[in-house]
Amino acid sequence: MAKPLSILFVSSEVVPFAKTGGLADVSAALPQVIRELGHDIRIIMPKFAAVSDRKFKIHDIKRLTDMPIQIGDRTLLGSVKSSFLTNIKTKVQVYFFSNDELYCRSDLYVDPNTKKAWPDNDDRFIFFCRGVIQTLLLLGWRPDIIHLNDWQTGLIAALLKTEYADEPLFKNTKVVFTVHNAAYQGIFPKASFEKTGLPAKMFKQEGVEFHGEMNLLKAGLMYADQITTVSPTYAREIRSSEDYGFGLEGVFKRKARKTVGILNGMDTAVWNPEIDSLIPQTYSHTSLEKKQENKKALCARFKLPFDPRIPVIGIVSRLADQKGFDLIKEKLVDIMKMNLQLVVLGSGEKHYEELFTKTAKKFKKKVGVHIGFDEELAHLIEAGSDMFLMPSKYEPCGLNQMYSLRYGTLPIVRATGGLADSVEDLDEKPKAGTGFVFTEYSARDLVDAMQRALKAYEDEKLWQSAMVRAMKKDYSWDSSARRYIDVYKKLLKKK
Repeated sequence: MAKPLSILFVSSEVVPFAKTGGLADVSAALPQVIRELGHDIRIIMPKFAAVSDRKFKIHDIKRLTDMPIQIGDRTLLGSVKSSFLTNIKTKVQVYFFSNDELYCRSDLYVDPNTKKAWPDNDDRFIFFCRGVIQTLLLLGWRPDIIHLNDWQTGLIAALLKTEYADEPLFKNTKVVFTVHNAAYQGIFPKASFEKTGLPAKMFKQEGVEFHGEMNLLKAGLMYADQITTVSPTYAREIRSSEDYGFGLEGVFKRKARKTVGILNGMDTAVWNPEIDSLIPQTYSHTSLEKKQENKKALCARFKLPFDPRIPVIGIVSRLADQKGFDLIKEKLVDIMKMNLQLVVLGSGEKHYEELFTKTAKKFKKKVGVHIGFDEELAHLIEAGSDMFLMPSKYEPCGLNQMYSLRYGTLPIVRATGGLADSVEDLDEKPKAGTGFVFTEYSARDLVDAMQRALKAYEDEKLWQSAMVRAMKKDYSWDSSARRYIDVYKKLLKKK
């Protein structure tokens, strides 16, 4: 048997400790599956206020207490605490990098009072990145791979290639940098660059400079040995235009040979209609008739009349332009004339919250809306809907379309990012299709896809065979984790 790899997985958020989005889910699920496959993987993240010592049984590591870390002309003390991420099969060690002044706040990145990023986010993540390196030096642990995630960790790649280039501990260590969403880049003024301790020569176009400012996502891209993104299509999109690369498309293009897209997996222990404790009736692809019980419960939850002939279209989403709600808004009058029912769970931009709330009041027999988030309701929408709508402008990976496939709820999606990689159009491929896909980002094309879905729903035989195909698709983390391990191994073979 080949020697197990040692991997440090660096992320700013990990479920169940802290979460703002999909990064946290990936940062928990992927390391656990890599550990199940026999490798020594450990996680490090900041110790935010939400990370309770008591709840998560976190303990101090005495030799990693009060480490001095330099940020510009300031020296702050950082300490490392430890716990475990556990599931039925594995335990993954998690290190928490701690400094109460920097991390004990009411939100991870944004001041809830101003709704703007914390003004010292530069200090907070310069400190974290330097702290990660210092932790490894004091532990004397030599990881084969340091796997970084998003802008909050990008500085580590730059530091390892400059200040720590001759450090024996990292002589054979390779750096992988995953871009989860290129829209978030960690851009700070030039004065922030001076706090990093990086050589002045790195503040240039071929380094971390971006239109006169410092860009920490770019730092990761420029200095990592390997770049990954969360779907193959997204890897191509971010180098194709500013709509996806957000000004870094030129860098993505130059780094194309070092970049690979690996579709995220989904947690099949949580999202599985055969064992889901949050839905009224479990079912599988061999007992599709039981799905109707969930549809009845969903209609009852929203006080909608149940009719098996009328398809229910579900939406669970942040209500924002990026998710395609501008298209829905443009054609909402036409959509309300269709033979369908619509259920919406989400929150976001106020005008969309108001739009759906008003629509639900006007069309009480057609539309149900819950503003906010409710995990149990999210599961009921996936299980009880006939179709799931995700018309995103861009979607690096997306998970809801995978959940929908798993629950036999056929997705209606735009061909972007992970949506394009996981849903096949039923009209184009009647014997292989699992949903309905439109290409152009236009309200007209969205309505056309919805009409095609409604027409297909009338053909019970066609619809049921598509449901079975969708439910049999394997989007578990196992296959994704194996792809990452292949990437690590190939990288370590390179001189």
